[in-house]
Amino acid sequence: MPADGSAAAEIQAKLPGSRVLEAFNTTFAATLVSRQVGGVPTTVLVAGDDAEAKNALIEAITAGGVSALDAGALSRARELEAVGFLQLTLAMAEKIGWNGGFAVIR
Repeated sequence: MPADGSAAAEIQAKLPGSRVLEAFNTTFAATLVSRQVGGVPTTVLVAGDDAEAKNALIEAITAGGVSALDAGALSRARELEAVGFLQLTLAMAEKIGWNGGFAVIR
């Protein structure tokens, strides 16, 4: 991907009539199952340009017992993808556990 792009943006460009969202890539499976990161509720970050689609996904995530946070426009997907890759890299190197992720304290 270009430095200012993302896989999500590439998909949106190829399917201009679709509603593309970026979510779950910064959330390890273990934190989705436990619904916690360090004793704080797991938070799924959701980015996208379509407010209706984003709200529907956020409602589905929260209905499943996990917190969700609107991370902004689809252009934020580049940061989410980079953070997700960093988390995987650190977990593979055993510098963080596979139960890491984001928790938003409100």
